[in-house]
Amino acid sequence: MSQVKVFVTLKPTIRDSQGLVVRQALERLGHTNVEKVRVGKYLELEVDPNGRPVEEQVREMCDALLANPVMEDYTFQVLE
Repeated sequence: MSQVKVFVTLKPTIRDSQGLVVRQALERLGHTNVEKVRVGKYLELEVDPNGRPVEEQVREMCDALLANPVMEDYTFQVLE
């Protein structure tokens, strides 16, 4: 069983309205030094290789469901 950490973020060209709201809230709390916030998703998976490379399986999962390839980028780490 392999543990996989998946990080999904909006592409740099996509406006992050949720990040803007968080930045504004931080400013209201007195954290005026925060210039920019980008919000993403973090997922942890446990994947049984089952005869196929875990990396290949995770790419398929991200492309099909976990990330929207039109708007989001993803990276992942496989921990043995």
